[in-house]
Amino acid sequence: MSTVKYTPRLQDKYQKEVIPALMKKFAYKTIMQAPKLDKICINRGVNGAVNDKKLVDIAIDELTNITGQKAVPTLSKKDISNFKLRKGMPIGARVTLRGEKMYEFLDRLVSVALPRVRDFKGISDKAFDGRGNYTLGVTEQIIFPEIDIDKVNKITGLDITFVTTAQTNEEAYELLKELGMPFKNTKKDNN
Repeated sequence: MSTVKYTPRLQDKYQKEVIPALMKKFAYKTIMQAPKLDKICINRGVNGAVNDKKLVDIAIDELTNITGQKAVPTLSKKDISNFKLRKGMPIGARVTLRGEKMYEFLDRLVSVALPRVRDFKGISDKAFDGRGNYTLGVTEQIIFPEIDIDKVNKITGLDITFVTTAQTNEEAYELLKELGMPFKNTKKDNN
């Protein structure tokens, strides 16, 4: 009995459509030069985590539901007496996605979650860091269908960072655009 290997839709699209499009646009010599999505990091700070430890657990549960992978708490790096913060206290949650789960999350983000944002006109193309990485801030976690809106006691945002192997912002922009990221229709200037 042979088992069929599952490949996420976007991973398949990357191999069959995105690489040839990037090869054509940037004139790479081999397909190994074509940039690829390395990982997606989702991070969420928890306001009030110092006073209420349950808030961090709730954030971890929500991130785990959204991504399908167990989230871990982020710990403070130093003491800040004004905030009653001690080094090593949990103050947020994070998760890093690679491989199949990364492509699955990106597919759900582009096709389901982002269209649920109120007055959505596309995402900004100004959040590249110069080294081929892109960070997207989401203001409400309830855009994800995995979150039950009746059980949410506080609406919070999260940061999603797309780490690519691209060398420039333009290469990363084209890679993410080809993968379906709905950028605003603005003319991209080469800076």
